[in-house]
Amino acid sequence: MQARVASLTQFNHPLSIEERELPPPSNGEVLVEILAAGVCGSDVHMWRGKDPRTRLPLVLGHEGVGRVVAPVGRKHDLRGSQLATGDVIIWDRGTTCGQCYFCAVKKKPYLCPHRQVYGIVRDGCYSTHLLLLPRTRLLRLPEGADPAPLVVAACSGATAAHAVAACQLEIGDRVVILGPGPVGVMTLCFALARGAKKVLVLGRPGDEERLALCRRFGAAEALAVSCAEEAAQGVMEFTNDHGAEAVIECTGSPQAVQEALLMTAPGGVCSAPGVAVPVGEIGVRIYEDIVRKNVRLQGIWVSDTSHLHQAVSLLLSRRWPLEELVSHRFRLEEATLALETVEKRQAFKAVLMPH
Repeated sequence: MQARVASLTQFNHPLSIEERELPPPSNGEVLVEILAAGVCGSDVHMWRGKDPRTRLPLVLGHEGVGRVVAPVGRKHDLRGSQLATGDVIIWDRGTTCGQCYFCAVKKKPYLCPHRQVYGIVRDGCYSTHLLLLPRTRLLRLPEGADPAPLVVAACSGATAAHAVAACQLEIGDRVVILGPGPVGVMTLCFALARGAKKVLVLGRPGDEERLALCRRFGAAEALAVSCAEEAAQGVMEFTNDHGAEAVIECTGSPQAVQEALLMTAPGGVCSAPGVAVPVGEIGVRIYEDIVRKNVRLQGIWVSDTSHLHQAVSLLLSRRWPLEELVSHRFRLEEATLALETVEKRQAFKAVLMPH
């Protein structure tokens, strides 16, 4: 099987369009034709050499939806449905060993030291075809569903599901989200689905279109703020000077994490799903900002299969305007342009359509 791929062969250089020979699937592998591949902010980090996990050459793309070309053996999806040639599927972007302490005892497979991720550790979805490992967890999608917005579930959606679950929201809680990108919007949806009373999304000048999208998705308010003081004022007004029970930082900025702690109400949680690469240190007043307020600072590292399942279910619920998530679609040969567009924040969600 010949596959056409967009390969990262040198940091900060255009991706190389190549033809590669894929071996025939065997021993439980599944060959898929990629229908849509999400262009994630993490892909930009890898392209720029900021992710220490990146080893060259690498086919990027950890968000994918594909059509089964050749399943080997009796393959079933997460719900027990037997898969057949022609089925449209999404898959957990990370495969884990299932045997280590974190997988088997702690039930936190996202911490598995043997976890391999398509498009980060293994070749990924910037390709016409991809061979999925036998232990990859698969989920069949409804026939006729647009694959482009559904790729959001693979990373942004699953990470948001993890972040909101870790906050342990109670009905009536107030939530503040920093960053109106794909993770921020999906976090908004999950917070509302879990019973948040109202959600405030904070962006920066220039984010007006993204903030308008957040309002359409149900944010009680979505504000563009130009400085930390303005952000804090907006949160205090939103929460009657109380702070938010959950503040979820989705930008990846260390300064934003520091600001998020100050916005968190006593007894609340400050969650940080936005940090995906090393960003340095922040100054924290342990007594004033954490101990005295009894605040929990919660790291969020990627997601597991349950979070993917939740994200797909949420997107297919049609409670939110799914079609508005994808702002740009590119051909595979335009992969470098897609990365540049995401890096410049000109796209809300960019998707490669290899076929």
